Amino acid sequence: MTSAHSILIAGGAGFIGSCFVAKCVERGQKVIVLDALTYAGHKANLEWIKPAGAGSFQLVQGDIADRALVLKLLKEHAIGHVVNFAAESHVDNSISGPKAFIDTNITGTFQLLEACREYWGDLKDQQKADFRVLQISTDEVYGSLGPTGKFNEQSPMRPNSPYSASKAAADHLARAWFETYGLPVIVTHCTNNYGPRQFPEKLIPHMIHCALAGKPLPVYGDGKNVRDWIHVEDHCDGVMLALEKGNPGDVYDFGGDAEVENIHLVHQLCTLLDARSPKLGGSYADQITYVTDRLGHDRRYAIDDSKSQAELGFTRRYRFEQGLEATVDWYLANQAWCTLVMEKK
Repeated sequence: MTSAHSILIAGGAGFIGSCFVAKCVERGQKVIVLDALTYAGHKANLEWIKPAGAGSFQLVQGDIADRALVLKLLKEHAIGHVVNFAAESHVDNSISGPKAFIDTNITGTFQLLEACREYWGDLKDQQKADFRVLQISTDEVYGSLGPTGKFNEQSPMRPNSPYSASKAAADHLARAWFETYGLPVIVTHCTNNYGPRQFPEKLIPHMIHCALAGKPLPVYGDGKNVRDWIHVEDHCDGVMLALEKGNPGDVYDFGGDAEVENIHLVHQLCTLLDARSPKLGGSYADQITYVTDRLGHDRRYAIDDSKSQAELGFTRRYRFEQGLEATVDWYLANQAWCTLVMEKK
């Protein structure tokens, strides 16, 4: 990828997408951010990003399911790459209201791919050869692991929630558009992300927000579900490598090499908060409450990203303990941000 290419980032006002927008701007890219600005995507996620040299971004409010709008943006800005972060992503929400996940994650991806196919078909020579579409997916499409082993790019898809099923469907569409039409699509999967500006419904910011508000810290089931955590900066570095070096039609997985039981993670957060913002009369751990387990709750996720390391040169900069401390510090310093985005929901 060269700085001559403009890039369309769908879902770029969300947690992970905005981090990637910042990386592209820092590299001198002209970025068009397309975001529907639903409850988890908001302008506040982009306000900290400053133009760097030739790098800039423009926010367009719109839906990836609006094929005409996507095609208009592709043509007007001579887009060279498209990265699709746009998705409904919260599992609990997919259980209570799956339709939005079908509309965005499946129908939206279809319309985006079709707009890209029409645009790509009219490109000439080197522009056509350089064009890429990168579909951001999740390890949840693989289902649940037992106590040992890890997922990799060859693992079968066995999604267990409406969310993961909708993302698996989008993965299949991306593959089919490559195999049938030759559209140069790349798919990436990652483990659980964490870091600054994550919407407070997700586990880490949710626990921090509840702890500081004096509310119960709800832990599903026995709390022994295991997740592998990757810092959002490391994930976005991997996405950049996939865009630069990945082969069209291929899949690349990114993990954090940081498996933690949910209950252990909550205790880690409480310990960090006790040290940084002690409360009167005890520990934040006193607020931990076990609640009825989530329907279809996957027991364990973990990613083997040796392919991405070998073929893309992927490495991780953040140790989990270091990244978690920095994340807690960010939320303590930005409690007003949490209040602002929660009010939007």
